[in-house]
Amino acid sequence: MKAWKHFKTITHHRFLVMRGCFQVGLYRQGLFHDLSKYSPAEFLVGVKYYQGNRSPNNAEREDIGYSSAWLHHKGRNRHHYEYWIDYSTKEIPGGMAPAKMPEKYVVEMLMDRIAACKIYNGKNYTPKDPLAYYRRGREKAPIHPQTKALLEKLLVMLARRGEKQTFSYIRRKILHKRR
Repeated sequence: MKAWKHFKTITHHRFLVMRGCFQVGLYRQGLFHDLSKYSPAEFLVGVKYYQGNRSPNNAEREDIGYSSAWLHHKGRNRHHYEYWIDYSTKEIPGGMAPAKMPEKYVVEMLMDRIAACKIYNGKNYTPKDPLAYYRRGREKAPIHPQTKALLEKLLVMLARRGEKQTFSYIRRKILHKRR
């Protein structure tokens, strides 16, 4: 039963991200978003730790001290800022430093956060939820300053103006420049 529930959850999440990506013109990213969640390395862990009200990766972390599924996932999905962390040769020689994310992946990250909040908050979801979720963890996040500024701008816009205006802004002011 947990396998079916987990499958439905990740599929619904993908559908919500796909819909958001399509609304702003990111068709390829919408189609390929989070396909690694169906791989055995991620899916089986998701089933084992499935709870329905939060990420199974957090439950795995609490159980064994890290999330093998997350380590697999973040290395394959460019919409996670963790994908963009590399060794630094300038700022912190030998240390880790965030690289600037391309804007299309920042937008996909926004869609991912919106979808996750919709899944876990259900009928109680509001456009303020992704910003609140982000603010709970932002001090720990090693995000490139320009990536962080864009993500925060979009999250605040979403909280204040809603999806329709935020997605319109993304189409007109962020993604149109790439064409």
